[in-house]
Amino acid sequence: MDERTGDFVTAFKAFLEEVVSEHRARQDAEGQLVPVLKQHLGADPRQLPVVTEDLPPHQFVDLDIALEEIQRRAERHELVGVGGGDQRRHQSLSEILQNAGRHGQFGTAAVDYASIATGPDTSRQAVSFGLRLFTYDGAPVAVLQRSPDARYGQPTARMEVLTPVAGAAAALIGEVGTLMLERSVLRGQVLTLGGSAYERGLGEITFHRRPSVREDDIILPSGVLERVHRHVAGIAEHRDRLRAAGQHLKRGLLLYGPPGTGKTHTVRYLLSALPDVTVVLLAGPAIAFVAEAARMARALQPALVVLEDCDLVAESRELHHGPQPLLFSVLETLDGLGDDADVAFLLTTNRIGVLEPALAQRPGRVDLAVEIPLPDEASRRRLLRLYARDLPFTPAVLDRAAGRATGITASFVKELLRRAVLIAAEAGTTPADAHLTAALDEMLSQSEAITRSLLGTTGRKADKVVEEVLAVVPDGVAGADRRLG
Repeated sequence: MDERTGDFVTAFKAFLEEVVSEHRARQDAEGQLVPVLKQHLGADPRQLPVVTEDLPPHQFVDLDIALEEIQRRAERHELVGVGGGDQRRHQSLSEILQNAGRHGQFGTAAVDYASIATGPDTSRQAVSFGLRLFTYDGAPVAVLQRSPDARYGQPTARMEVLTPVAGAAAALIGEVGTLMLERSVLRGQVLTLGGSAYERGLGEITFHRRPSVREDDIILPSGVLERVHRHVAGIAEHRDRLRAAGQHLKRGLLLYGPPGTGKTHTVRYLLSALPDVTVVLLAGPAIAFVAEAARMARALQPALVVLEDCDLVAESRELHHGPQPLLFSVLETLDGLGDDADVAFLLTTNRIGVLEPALAQRPGRVDLAVEIPLPDEASRRRLLRLYARDLPFTPAVLDRAAGRATGITASFVKELLRRAVLIAAEAGTTPADAHLTAALDEMLSQSEAITRSLLGTTGRKADKVVEEVLAVVPDGVAGADRRLG
């Protein structure tokens, strides 16, 4: 063998030894999962039963909060990641343990985290795939926590518990459930519900900033706002006295009247006036999730469930033939919620005449119906002053406009003032009384009949309804949102 061949053989031998050494080291490292668990649990984890608890996707962040709190109580605790790429997502904890170390699968690794919204402006770094090792009531436990991911056939959040002590897993799961309810990030939030992109049923939940609407921003006939506030907020405030007197807390409120009169505005005021109440907004197709909204509201009470434009799904059965499963779902939900639940259902409709009688008339479903009428002259005057408070129009011209604009809505008033400002801008001057008069003449003319109708249209899309409910008055700025799911 010549020198060059010898050098090659020596180098190749060294290369093979290095490859084999690295392979063995990798196998040793990847096989550490079972030994780590065995040392913590004091038993072979492959011989222990796994207790699994599945949870709805929107409760994943609550699960992370609860498990972290319990884990922190233990004197010794550790977070361990699991390697193995996407294959981990397709296998249960039992399967992962059985396959750990085989063909370089499922060793210890870094913990996986995901950033999850916990409010319109906050988020949390939650363990999306990792093992929590700690002691619970003296028993060693290992909990595999995994986030939902429908792409891998995992539509729910999941915790899988290993422990050699009988009964410890059930006790742990019970306390986790209690803490999840107490610490829920949904409590006291304003939420809308949406569907899943991968399967039927509830998917994402969106957080919204709570509107800021003062009592002075609401122009209604005398006593109307007080009645609405007492029925929704007053019962919540005096719940203990009502319970002691044997009175029920569940209540239903129906706001009805022509489009644009202030029903949605009144809803925004209630959201502002009840800062600690959990609010679930349902509009359009989202009303299909009314049963889920009711379960959420009962768990997070005091709560308010708002069904905007409920006539779209709750028209009288006399007007239609055939099954109406969404209507039945609404009725069953209102019936099924216990009387002791501090939950209010607030429904709005533009068409009281076609509303399902079983929904509107049966006690226990709706126990207060309040008309939000077209504003009279005094209310129109107040509306004009409210929306023109930063504009240089004289009281006299506002009063004349209020007298002329009969049968109009608050939406009409807002558009009237905007148009007056626009006319002044086109003329290159500041707004004055003449511009308001010109705008009113224009909007009251026969050619503007369609515009007047559109300002009170009933054909609002669901996202527009939610935007209106959450808009901050009087600026009209939509509330920010963050999605959870």
